[in-house]
Amino acid sequence: MSRRVALLAALWSLVLTFGLSAGGCASLVGTPAASARAGATALALLDDPALTGTRWGLMVVTAEGEPVVERRADDRFIPASTTKIFTTTAAFALVEGLEAADPDDGTSVRLEARADEGAPDIAVIGSGDPALGDGPGCVSDCLAELADRTAARVKRVGDVIGDDRLFPDERWGPGWSWEDMQAGFGTAVSALTVNDNVVVLEVAPGDGAGAAIRAQWRPGDDLQPLENTAITIEAGEADLRLERRPGEEAVRLYGRMPMNAPATALRVGLDDPALTAARRFRSLLEARGVTVEGQARARHRPLDLADDSGSDDGAAPAVEPEGVEIARLARPPLLASLTRTGKLSQNLHAELALRRLGGLEGTGARADGLVQVEALMASAGLERSTFDLYDASGLSAYNRVSPRATTRFLQWTMGQPWGEAWRATLPVGGRDGTLTRRFVGTPLEGRIFAKTGSLNGVTALAGFLTAASGRTLVFSIYANDRPSTAGSSIAVMDRALLALAAEN
Repeated sequence: MSRRVALLAALWSLVLTFGLSAGGCASLVGTPAASARAGATALALLDDPALTGTRWGLMVVTAEGEPVVERRADDRFIPASTTKIFTTTAAFALVEGLEAADPDDGTSVRLEARADEGAPDIAVIGSGDPALGDGPGCVSDCLAELADRTAARVKRVGDVIGDDRLFPDERWGPGWSWEDMQAGFGTAVSALTVNDNVVVLEVAPGDGAGAAIRAQWRPGDDLQPLENTAITIEAGEADLRLERRPGEEAVRLYGRMPMNAPATALRVGLDDPALTAARRFRSLLEARGVTVEGQARARHRPLDLADDSGSDDGAAPAVEPEGVEIARLARPPLLASLTRTGKLSQNLHAELALRRLGGLEGTGARADGLVQVEALMASAGLERSTFDLYDASGLSAYNRVSPRATTRFLQWTMGQPWGEAWRATLPVGGRDGTLTRRFVGTPLEGRIFAKTGSLNGVTALAGFLTAASGRTLVFSIYANDRPSTAGSSIAVMDRALLALAAEN
């Protein structure tokens, strides 16, 4: 423990020991002098020589809007996953409209006549449901239930179609890194989503040094071609890599794995979720005795310029359902998905929420959803020059927002009728979500509620904390441009917030 951290810990101990006693040291907590001292300590921590080159942005205010401390508060920073703050609040603000848009909406199955009068095609039509699942672990909102209902009415079909035309075909956002697309957190966005659009590859060491790694898809996930060139080594560090090039389905596993390494599971993002869903449904139908005479294929809606304009003027008409519906699953309430988005920083769920927002007065395009989000930010008093958003999840390296804008927005949410319910979707320090392992054993355990963010060279945290005085502080803190040779910005960020909480 460094001398500076030890001093901070000692200060906290004094606050906790005497802070609740009338006339004790608590009289210093929350005073302008103590607050200024804490601010100076926090700023000094950000100047850690081990992080030289890192660009810090910080804005902290009380719940009433009184300034506490700031650094470069009006500069624009890459917010990473703190972008989800704006996406999920827009969904909370407009949830009644989202739920009322089509209360009976859900994933459906339709029979469609063929021109050659052969067996009818069957289409699984996506509703933007982020919870649809498949496999032995699925207990509700399951593709197998649709297959059961379908097999009870149909014994012979032509093609099996995955239809995700509810939203335009925008599988990845502007500014996403191509190498992220093959990972579970960067998988393609689709109105027809199954198992979070991820397949799982189970790997284990081979029979001896030099042997190929044992790799197989999890049952039901054997839908992608696999090239395995990874080898087993006698000892050392595991270094396994996955590669799926843009526009290709084939997955390559390469690298090395020591003989004593435990088996592990690797999550792989999809290139075409609707096609994968069609393949899954075909397998489920065949397992139930349905004869499939055709192939599995996908049906998409191309993105038009009208779709990407942020306006519905001249936009393509809504896609009309085809054929006769024979089965349907209701789409679950939005709250569960928004909670998962906030707590676990689930990128796909955030992007699906944005497309649903875009469907309120547009085509379901990403740009239409951003119009809704930006309108909410404007109603909170944010100037347009303080932010630029290109996606819902924060994966885009193009996103920018100032610490002052984020903090002002968070403070504004406290006065909204949905504000408390929304705050409950944020991770809690030392307790859950992406903050489970942070602030454990500190005075902020269970007393900080904040959205995390992380990209290459970027760390962010924004939310609310309860200070030693009992006052609520609203904050946003960004570390951008961190050199690859620098230390952890997360540890410094957390110490700075602890210092602020100790004397405010």
